[in-house]
Amino acid sequence: MSLRRLHHEQPESFAFTAANQKWAEAQIAKYPEGRQASAVIPLLWRAQEQESWLTKPALEYVADMLGMDYIRVLEVATFYFMFQLQPVGSVAHVQVCGTTSCMICGAEDLIAVCKNKIAKNPHEISADGKFSWEEVECLGACSNAPMVQIGKDFYEDLTEEIFAAILDKFAAGEVPKPGPQNGRFAAEPLSGLTSLADGKPVHAENASAGLALAYGDTIKRIQGDEVPLLKTGKA
Repeated sequence: MSLRRLHHEQPESFAFTAANQKWAEAQIAKYPEGRQASAVIPLLWRAQEQESWLTKPALEYVADMLGMDYIRVLEVATFYFMFQLQPVGSVAHVQVCGTTSCMICGAEDLIAVCKNKIAKNPHEISADGKFSWEEVECLGACSNAPMVQIGKDFYEDLTEEIFAAILDKFAAGEVPKPGPQNGRFAAEPLSGLTSLADGKPVHAENASAGLALAYGDTIKRIQGDEVPLLKTGKA
């Protein structure tokens, strides 16, 4: 396991947006008195969603909200690799799965694309400031290997060419369709359906891809005032 530290450059302050503050207080209210620390992971995640990475002021802000010692919050943030403790690309941070299934199916080729199009080393930000990348452990999409996670969504069944094109679309301000990139629906067999072959999917896209496309942004920074599209009937 690599050593994880706070970044050497830090902003002066952090504060949730008004809507995110209200959301955070609602999360804390789910727990009985004296157990507010149980909300630490969702609050840290929302702070990262808002700012794209976890700063020292953000950790301290969350600690103060929960009545926790700063070191306890730092322990959580440094333990879980889903938390980014250094600045990431302004458009997207790419997480390439490098575990067995993806490795066998071409993860090293995807890493080569990252090195060529983003930066030579993981956690370095690209020259244009838009992208950063890292290799991560299993993301749980083994049947769709190789794959990457970008923002909130998976991009699966990748080739070097398709992955490079996805990065180019993000750089151009477009929203590439997440999910499998070889035409299959979700994780159905590559050779085609072996059961329920006469049935058709209820939705045109799987739930994650459909919601990302409805929002028009798989990498949107959450400010807390977004309208839930599923409740409006648009997705």
